[in-house]
Amino acid sequence: MATVTTTAAAQPREGRMAGRAFSFWLTNYRRVWRGTLISGFLGPLFFLVAMGFGLGALVDDGVGGGLGGVDYVRFIAPGILAAQAMQTAVGESTFPVMGALKWQRQYHAMLAAPLGIADIVLGHVAFVAMRVAITSAAFAVVAAVLGAITSWWVLLAVPAAILTGLAFTTPVFAFAARQHDDSGFNVLFRFIVMPMFLFSGTFFPVEQLPGVLEAIARVTPLWHGVELCRGLVMGTATAAGSLGHVAYLTLWAAGGLWLAFASFRKRLVT
Repeated sequence: MATVTTTAAAQPREGRMAGRAFSFWLTNYRRVWRGTLISGFLGPLFFLVAMGFGLGALVDDGVGGGLGGVDYVRFIAPGILAAQAMQTAVGESTFPVMGALKWQRQYHAMLAAPLGIADIVLGHVAFVAMRVAITSAAFAVVAAVLGAITSWWVLLAVPAAILTGLAFTTPVFAFAARQHDDSGFNVLFRFIVMPMFLFSGTFFPVEQLPGVLEAIARVTPLWHGVELCRGLVMGTATAAGSLGHVAYLTLWAAGGLWLAFASFRKRLVT
């Protein structure tokens, strides 16, 4: 893999030109956005309809009626909102990053523009955040139309979902920048993303898991995102709890960003 030789003096404005990298990804997205409808919008909507209104009818007819007296569809809607943010973020942070490094080599072109490592990373991360924002807002609107979300607090849950997405975006950027083939992505999706999607509180309370698995679930960023979104949507959030979730997700996003800078610099710069 070819690298680009550069010095700090050659990039005096590093970090200040991230908007140019963002503009590139936005222009590219305008040509391919139709292909993202199924994965970014219809997929989560199908999950909501099938699980919330399909399986949910059986859950609501059971003992106690729903989960804790809450209709099942209203329980899982904010969970799917957070889980969708995770899936969108991971999807946009794996193969697109590898492609820009290995196949299309857009990052190399950006360095020759010249943009710095910080510009490249921040611009692309900002684009992923925009993608997460679009899918989260669209899902929230449709869920509200279907009656799965009835609280205006969803206006705060959407930014919470975006923060959840960022908590995955930056660490996965760092991971993707160190991959030379897609085998690592298979491990990521099968053994990390999918188990979190299923067992981090999206579809049922983690208290129903065995003790060890519950403890593991509670340290995942998705559980904190699900709890934050659900607490806001259902009006059960507390200031201390919400701030704790926000701080934890921010820590993941900030730590991942630091690792992404290091990974990109090691891959692209000598």
